[in-house]
Amino acid sequence: MRLANGIFVDNEATFGELRFSALRSEEVEYDGEGNATKKVLSRRYDLKSKGQKQMIQVKIPESAGEKKFDYNANVELVNPILGTVPRTEGRLVEAEWYIKADDIVLKGQVRRTQNIPDHKSEEKNNK
Repeated sequence: MRLANGIFVDNEATFGELRFSALRSEEVEYDGEGNATKKVLSRRYDLKSKGQKQMIQVKIPESAGEKKFDYNANVELVNPILGTVPRTEGRLVEAEWYIKADDIVLKGQVRRTQNIPDHKSEEKNNK
């Protein structure tokens, strides 16, 4: 089965309460000679997930801006998607999971974007 666009998930059911921990890393652009530039493409953040009972890493695009929330601030993900990347060692192939989102916001400040349709609005329109 190929899930080219990832698996859309429900924040509460999948992650439970999320607490902000820290910026993990920044992915930067490289020039034609392989040298790192100062242009940031995306950022990875560590979040404590009560639902997963462990720290998770979430990648968000640079366009979402750098997140500087207080440590342990209650946050949520905007349009989270799970996906996999194959990792090979000789004849062994394993899948590594990743989590991407459009943004990380303080709990209660979620803004909907294009990835997940608002089913409640669709139901109202169909009535």
